Amino acid sequence: MFGYQGGESDETVARKRSYATEARERWPFLTRFDVTTIHNEQQLATMVRDRLGLRKDQADADVHRWTEGKRF
Repeated sequence: MFGYQGGESDETVARKRSYATEARERWPFLTRFDVTTIHNEQQLATMVRDRLGLRKDQADADVHRWTEGKRF
């Protein structure tokens, strides 16, 4: 999701790094390692749910609102 996949433009890499920074600001419990291991929206929602003790629907909605309009 946030990580470099090879062959991506500098613009894409910069955008993903910016999103990773935004995610860490939005959810301060996320570490640098966390954002490099998250590959999709559902994995992020699961981490948010587990670490904040939210219901699945709450975490899914929160993450979906945050990812809306972003190009990963």
